[in-house]
Amino acid sequence: MRFSPERLDRFARHIVLPEIGGAGQFALAQAHVALIGLGGIGSPVLQYLAGAGVGRFTLIDSDVVDHTNLQRQTIFTERDVGYSKVVAARRWLANFDAKLEAEVSDARVGPNDAAVFAGADLVLDGTDNFATRLAVADACVAAATPLLSAAVGRFQGQVGAFAGHLPDQPCYRCFVGDAFDAEDCDTCADEGMLGAMAGWTGTFAALQAIRVLLTGVSMNFGDPQWGRLHILDGIAPGMRSVRIAKDPACRGCAGRG
Repeated sequence: MRFSPERLDRFARHIVLPEIGGAGQFALAQAHVALIGLGGIGSPVLQYLAGAGVGRFTLIDSDVVDHTNLQRQTIFTERDVGYSKVVAARRWLANFDAKLEAEVSDARVGPNDAAVFAGADLVLDGTDNFATRLAVADACVAAATPLLSAAVGRFQGQVGAFAGHLPDQPCYRCFVGDAFDAEDCDTCADEGMLGAMAGWTGTFAALQAIRVLLTGVSMNFGDPQWGRLHILDGIAPGMRSVRIAKDPACRGCAGRG
């Protein structure tokens, strides 16, 4: 694979970084990310991963754009209200960089739906309910696909990388357990949401995604940080990190790897 002069110019600020360089930029251009959820987290994730030159996306969301989304979902405009989020997101991507590939799905992902992100190097989950998150997590373990999970509520965000299919590495279910499979959790409509908090969480998730995609390419930056959960506090503000242990009794990943 060779970059054209136009692509070299576009990504020059990346290429001059020793932590990325030409090899890292090539790796990003060849990468395939499945992005599940195109809301307050998924919007900035898509913007910054597209800006980073990730070459292929699978965009998954079953929702349509609503006026209430515009406060935090930065890829949409008033013209998109009423339209499918995946269609509007693909249109944004085509306008931003026509060289990038995108497949879309408006299906709701369940635990047996790993085929929807088959071949992805990374699944990034920005959905807003535990039932879907756990279904995605179980599907990632079954497909041996790394998962980057990002969540936000009110003034707090969480971003964690999981590889439960690997020996001694936890999955997302090791973190939250089995108590949240039902769809009865609070939503941002109930609890409220600071738009900038969603943006911070999404952009940090994009940063972590680039780390995962550069594993084995960048010695100084390509650290996937499996099993590490970063908690972002918008009130203080600040950030802290905790390690998640693999649960030997986890029904999502026990016996894997």
